[in-house]
Formats: sequence, structure tokens, C-alpha cells
Amino acid sequence: MTDSAKSGATPLEGDGKRILMIIGSPKSDSLCHSLAEAYALGARTEGHVVRQMRLSEMSFDPVLHEGYSQSQTLEPDLLEAQRQIHWAQHLVFVYPVWWGGLPAQLKGFFDRVLLPGFAFKYRSDSQLWDKLLSGRTADLLVTLDTPRWYFHWIYGAPAHRQMKRTILGFCGIRTRRLETFSPVRPSSENQRQNWIRRAELLGSRA
Repeated sequence: MTDSAKSGATPLEGDGKRILMIIGSPKSDSLCHSLAEAYALGARTEGHVVRQMRLSEMSFDPVLHEGYSQSQTLEPDLLEAQRQIHWAQHLVFVYPVWWGGLPAQLKGFFDRVLLPGFAFKYRSDSQLWDKLLSGRTADLLVTLDTPRWYFHWIYGAPAHRQMKRTILGFCGIRTRRLETFSPVRPSSENQRQNWIRRAELLGSRA
């Protein structure tokens, strides 16, 4: 977690939208981190308040050992994550797609943080539920090695559907934009710089 998130402040705070960025790549020097920094720069330029949480710097057990049948004590970093999510009006998730899905640490983060009573609440004697994080929006910045058309038409974009519908949508968070940066592996330095400039533009339109 960055110092700004720990302290509840950020070096540049304006009067704009409250934005929380959650960076789900375990690699500190990844393209995801460059995209996140560019998005934050664009958003702060427009006066938005941006805080960042880097899962690679957080300490928590990503395994929900007993599901919802037993309570599992939340580590301090996860309690802080819940506070930051409540604070935010807009969430930005930056992560790679691996094996067609989310990185294990990001999936574990969702398992541990988006709990009943915080993110949703089942209704008694009903198949329906209350979406406790409604009113928030999200942008997704996603990197993958697979070409976009192949990931969508051949694989069915499973990671995108999971994030938009069965994770964020289930809790009431509306995905506003999903930006895919691919294919990463054969990309040139010029292409990556173009992607970084694109991320900054997206941030300026947060």
C-alpha cells in the first residue's frame, strides 16, 4: 500500500472526484504500474483526488479458508482497503490477465474484502440480494498478451465478464470503461508509450 493510502492523504488533493486505484499486478516494474501512474497523473491534473493501493505491497492471506461459514479476521491492510473503498466515488482497477482470468492475489483480495455486510447482503427467504456498494463507478485498465479480438471472440473474454458482472456488478459498482492494452508481449516501446499516453487521457476524463 502506498504511503498516501496509509495516511489517508495524498500529496496532490483537489476538489474533484474521489478516486481509488487498485493495482493488481505483483510486478513492481510492470506495464500495469506505468499505466496506473499515467492515469493518476491525468486525473490529478483535472483536480481529482487519487489514492493508490498496490496489492504487491500489502500483507494479507488471499485464501478465504472457510468461505462465508466462518468469520476470518481481516488483516490491517484489508481493513484499510475497505475504508478506502467506502471513501471512493470511483474505482480504477489495473491488472494483467493470466490464463484467461485474474491474477491470484487480485482474486484473493476480492474474496477477502468484498464480504457479506460490506459489499452485499443476502435477503432472508429470497434469491435476491442488496448491493451495498451501489453509486460507485469503475474503470478497468487491463493488459494481456492475447490479441483483443482473439480474447473476445475465441475465448469469450472470461476475465472481463467476471469483473464487470459477477464481481463489481454483483456489489453495485458500475463499470464505466474497460480499456484493454494488448498484445503486450510483441509490443514495441513506441506502442507502450502510446498506451501510457492513452491511460493519462483516460485519467483526465475520470
